[in-house]
Amino acid sequence: MYHFDWIARHAERTPDKLAIVDASTGRKLTYAQFNERCNRLAGFLQRKLGIRRGDRVSILAGNSSDYYEVLWACGKMGAILNTLNWRLAVPELEYIINDCEPRVLIYEPEFADKVAALRPRIACESYIVRAEEASEGEWTYEQAVAAGDPGGVEMPPLRYDDTWAILYTSGTTGRPKGAQVTYGNFFYNAVGMGQAIDLTSNDINLNVLPCFHSGGLGLYAGPIFHAGGTLVVMRAFDPAEMLRLIQEWQVTVILLVPSIYLALSRFADFERYDVSSVRSWGSGGSALPPSLVHEFAARGVIIQQGFGMTETGPTVFMIPKADAVRKAGSVGKPVLHTDVRIVDREGNVLGPNEVGELCIRGGNVTTGYWNRPEATAEAIRDGWLHSGDAARYDEEGFYYIVDRWKDMFISGGENVYPAEVENVIYQMPAVAECAVIGVPHPQWQETGRAIIVVKEGYSLTEQEVIDFCQDKLARYKIPKSVVFVDSLPRTAAGKVLKRVLREQYGQP
Repeated sequence: MYHFDWIARHAERTPDKLAIVDASTGRKLTYAQFNERCNRLAGFLQRKLGIRRGDRVSILAGNSSDYYEVLWACGKMGAILNTLNWRLAVPELEYIINDCEPRVLIYEPEFADKVAALRPRIACESYIVRAEEASEGEWTYEQAVAAGDPGGVEMPPLRYDDTWAILYTSGTTGRPKGAQVTYGNFFYNAVGMGQAIDLTSNDINLNVLPCFHSGGLGLYAGPIFHAGGTLVVMRAFDPAEMLRLIQEWQVTVILLVPSIYLALSRFADFERYDVSSVRSWGSGGSALPPSLVHEFAARGVIIQQGFGMTETGPTVFMIPKADAVRKAGSVGKPVLHTDVRIVDREGNVLGPNEVGELCIRGGNVTTGYWNRPEATAEAIRDGWLHSGDAARYDEEGFYYIVDRWKDMFISGGENVYPAEVENVIYQMPAVAECAVIGVPHPQWQETGRAIIVVKEGYSLTEQEVIDFCQDKLARYKIPKSVVFVDSLPRTAAGKVLKRVLREQYGQP
């Protein structure tokens, strides 16, 4: 039982330690209480609904403490949690559900219309609703918890390669793929990230990232639970509420995405809140502009940039705090128990400052994609996961994610990595958000186009942007056109959807 069950072990050793706080409801659970609720839910799923080892349990819900109860209940009985992105349209959800075939769907009333539309299109046997009342043939979540045995279920322990969750990639191109996240992936992520930021049982983490995503489900929630610390769960990002919760709970570690740091940089009341308790500000999900690192450093906030993937549990890199400003733009060095290398298109290993594809190996790497053996074989070759990211490392061993391979474009025979151009444009005080894409050109094959969101109260022209880049970039890298927009399309993880931008603004 205790081979994997960190919650049960903490419930034995420190039963009265605060495990989790639901900021939206005020619910506070000690490790003993949290463990009992997870046990009860596992017992209900197994004995009342007949869920067996390997069966899938899907959840369509916003952030809450219940989300983590479902995760641990599945672990206790060997079931597989499938997290559903509630932002998806019904046909997108239909594809995912029919791909992983859950026997149970847990949902919130907020998404009842989507569930009603899905019912005739999916083969799900049981439904549990996070509400005070349930429709005929359904159970409320609290009914399910109350009906279960507080002693839990008798199950063989999870093995390292046993799938604990299926998280579907954002599907920026083509159909989403279900990454199989194993117990071993969760464990190695907890160890690697825990060591990278020196987590202890005294730490308090505030999670604001969506729980359906690997960042919300696994960072820093997994490492915090492994260390026996406290997790505060915020339902959705709001700058004032987030800063208030940091102050109220004396949060010590937090992981955000660049889009949230961008929002905080424009939040006028930031200085009103005391955030001095936070000893580690992490960033992941997409590239963090170095200009933003320096801007926050001037405020006394040192942002540690990292890098991870759904397929890697998710952590791969984390920059040490001591180097975060000096090496702004770098994602740092690999975390414990994770190997990386950079290879060219022929698979040859590259040296310092040579750009190639990042490949990853370790206990944090997925066993593959659900029902997609061809995609698995393409992504994992000779034990190495091919990330699809162009990267390099410098003479000190610090790694830099240059860009996605697919986002690179060729201008006049030269490779252009949009992230490099974006980092220069972000240095302009008037720029709130920026993305660069390649557009067809009759002479140069492609040229850059910058899509920019201007900060409120500022003005900016196309020529000003082009002129700013003149002495900072090679001529072939400088955008030849600029489009101004109100906002950039993003995934739930905060990544800019370049595919959408190319569809909207990619014509000559």
